[in-house]
Amino acid sequence: MRTRSPRPLVTPWHLAAGIAVLVAVLALSACTTPRTPEGIQPVTGFDVDRYAGHWHEVARIDHHFERGLIRASATYTRNPDGQSLKVVNRGYDPVRRQWKEAEGTARFVGDPARAALKVSFFGPFYGGYNVVALDENYQWALVVGSSTDYVWILSRTPALPAHVREHLLERARELGIDMNRIVWEQEQALQPSRTSRAAQVRRAPMT
Repeated sequence: MRTRSPRPLVTPWHLAAGIAVLVAVLALSACTTPRTPEGIQPVTGFDVDRYAGHWHEVARIDHHFERGLIRASATYTRNPDGQSLKVVNRGYDPVRRQWKEAEGTARFVGDPARAALKVSFFGPFYGGYNVVALDENYQWALVVGSSTDYVWILSRTPALPAHVREHLLERARELGIDMNRIVWEQEQALQPSRTSRAAQVRRAPMT
């Protein structure tokens, strides 16, 4: 007489755990392979060796990880593997009077001649990095992240000529970027002094 083995008991907890694992895998996949935002076309004919080096961040859409920082910059260097870039982001916090620095890794998401990369500062979690406008001499660049909420204007020099600035703003406008959210380095540099003066007024004794 053949006996049947009892079927394993599948409880709602098992189903929930399975779903949680599936969601985690999908989330990790999304984090490791960011998509280029809709309507965004990275430049082609990209030369990473010409792009490497030191860049000044002259404008950006502000986010918590950079908020309040001035004299921000990014430096890109090829890693020994030849396939990735070392990324060093740096900025000065005038309130704490100290420099902040973050080191990450950038990798191409496809053809290296297409300026679509992904950058990670936290292990396997990547964000998009798309160069959408680039000077033919690699003197300035407009970069869009995983969405048009993340935008940076980079320059080899601390400031841009007025006509280049207007050109990049027009390009950003064409891409549907919210122009009111773009903050320029000069504006960032003024904010700490304004805050400092306000603090001095609050501390001033009454007469």
